[in-house]
Amino acid sequence: MKLKKYLASIGTVAVSMALSSNIAFAACATDGLPASMDGPDGYPERALTMIVPYGPAGGSGQVAQAMAQAVSDHTGISINRDHKPGGSGTVGMTAFMATPADGYTVLEHIDDASSAHALDSSRPNPATDLIPLVTSQITFSQIYIRAKEDRFTDWPSFVEWVKAQGGKATIANVSKEGSMERVMMKFITDATGMEIQQISFDKGAPRYGALAGGQVDALFEQPGDVRKFLDAGTFKPILTMLKEAPAAFADVPSLTDAGLDFDPLFRFRGFYVHKDAPADRVEWLQWAFQKAYCEDSYQKYNESKFMTLIESFRDTAGSQELITNTISQYRDVYKQMGLEVK
Repeated sequence: MKLKKYLASIGTVAVSMALSSNIAFAACATDGLPASMDGPDGYPERALTMIVPYGPAGGSGQVAQAMAQAVSDHTGISINRDHKPGGSGTVGMTAFMATPADGYTVLEHIDDASSAHALDSSRPNPATDLIPLVTSQITFSQIYIRAKEDRFTDWPSFVEWVKAQGGKATIANVSKEGSMERVMMKFITDATGMEIQQISFDKGAPRYGALAGGQVDALFEQPGDVRKFLDAGTFKPILTMLKEAPAAFADVPSLTDAGLDFDPLFRFRGFYVHKDAPADRVEWLQWAFQKAYCEDSYQKYNESKFMTLIESFRDTAGSQELITNTISQYRDVYKQMGLEVK
């Protein structure tokens, strides 16, 4: 299947997000919301629970910790995080859907929930079966190598080396077929003619450790998730999956620089509650999580994770639009890839 057939279906979200890789967007998107809001009838009377479908070390675990702290700082309400990794997010989603719809349990999830529904409509639709409280991160991906790697040092030499390995080269990636990462790697390998084995890891720490320890040749990841490895000089990015290189990675080739003519897909992370939760409790949660986005601690966290290079905030309506467009986008891509769309 020719790459251009995939590309016709991926422009909607990329365009609608109006991304600019060289602009740091306004720090606070919710100045119009009240500084304080009383919960209905004494709610919440106890700590909230946040189900996180991934381990604590990866990007989802980190954003869950940062948002839970920001909500607690702003409202005084504690949030207990419950990590339930497995199945590329399906274990945590299943656990969340089984909890009471009383507004005391929220879910952190990523775009995998949207792509999972796109592939199988029996799985929860995050825009309709859940209520998005806030989307608090939208980011791009990169390919990384070890900084001390001597078999290849940049994107052109990496491509050349991979092609010479006869399919034995490896890259650490997530395990879910049809995920953003897998689809993007399909675009890249089709465009370059590379043949590379994708080694699956559900959890972030083993994925990063595989590259650091030399078990794989490269890593597909988002820059914020591996910030400590970048700061330590352990990892080196060799390709940025944006049309234009952001100032923070001015020396790393973009898709355009590398001659890769497709629109990138993006990772987004947000927080949800049951659609059947009491409306007045939902309103309070929307306020709490959207105001938490504007807490100094959360803004500093997002900045430290390169999350100010792309506009990251979406309220409930904006999140629903983003998710709905994403589901449509992935369904078109999956059909072009020959996957069975249910």
